[in-house]
Amino acid sequence: MVAAAERMAVEAGGVRSHDFRPLFADVADRIAAADLAVCHLEAPLTDDPSAISGYPRFNGPSGLADDLVAIGYDACSTASNHALDKGWMGVLATLAILEAADLPQSGMASSEEAAAEPLLLDAAGITVGFVSATFGTNGLPRPEATPWIVVDLEVDSLRASARRAREAGAEFVVLGLHWGAEYRTSPTALQREQAATLLADPDIDLIVGHHAHVVQPIGRVGEEFVVFGLGNFLTNQSASCCAVGTQDGAIVEVELQEMIGAGGGSTVVARHVIVTPTRVDRSDDHRVVDVAAAIEASVDADVAPDADLVGSWYRTAERILAEELPAGLLSVRMGAD
Repeated sequence: MVAAAERMAVEAGGVRSHDFRPLFADVADRIAAADLAVCHLEAPLTDDPSAISGYPRFNGPSGLADDLVAIGYDACSTASNHALDKGWMGVLATLAILEAADLPQSGMASSEEAAAEPLLLDAAGITVGFVSATFGTNGLPRPEATPWIVVDLEVDSLRASARRAREAGAEFVVLGLHWGAEYRTSPTALQREQAATLLADPDIDLIVGHHAHVVQPIGRVGEEFVVFGLGNFLTNQSASCCAVGTQDGAIVEVELQEMIGAGGGSTVVARHVIVTPTRVDRSDDHRVVDVAAAIEASVDADVAPDADLVGSWYRTAERILAEELPAGLLSVRMGAD
């Protein structure tokens, strides 16, 4: 999420030392329009400008938290392979910064009690439980005395977390999973195995994944969706360093519906998923572009659409739709609407 933080620290001007809001200007309205918008934050944050750092151990500026709130995010997942890049103190700093910004998170914890407490969020009157976990931390060990500081992607533990969320009042439970293999556009066998096991649990309703840095498909296990990989959102990666498609990402909107049973009880289910392809324009200060809207604007202006954007849209659509779900369940935006 903040791979471009070090560059922004150098180039940001104006009164604020960092201002990420212009980079999200093209997609902010769509994010703000959601009843519940959740981001994935793949780096610790710091209040110390001199401590900001890039690859291989990230540390982003604290102002990013305020900017995420400003553009409409309601919460973030924080468990990732970079969560311990700055150690235990980096986790504490990140939690303090997010709390000061009034941005709830799941994935990091300052105490064992906090780690066990479910994160409950409101989506237009539906109580959503959210649990974030990661497959690992790049070999950086969790302190023996505090193994709970970053949530581990362990199936039985996640099922227990989902159950606690239900018991606390969640009507729909989402797992945000940092998993898979970098730059691989198809899910690994382990991703599929974990998705099948987790979504078979009646307490888990949806999985949203990340880590591969390229878009992966959206599938289903039974009647429940699994978003295998969102790709990159704000990033400094490109084909020159990493893989084709690392500038591509996806905003995924999941439409929930409350179903009333014959006995009067209700169940919340995901009925439809809408995907907005995005792409980072590295030539324009890493602005995150709504790809379909930009292409449509060019066509309306009788200007040939940018070839990179056209290629990005087709690449993302092909990868998102690769599981060939039944018609009516999944759609990819083709314009601004």
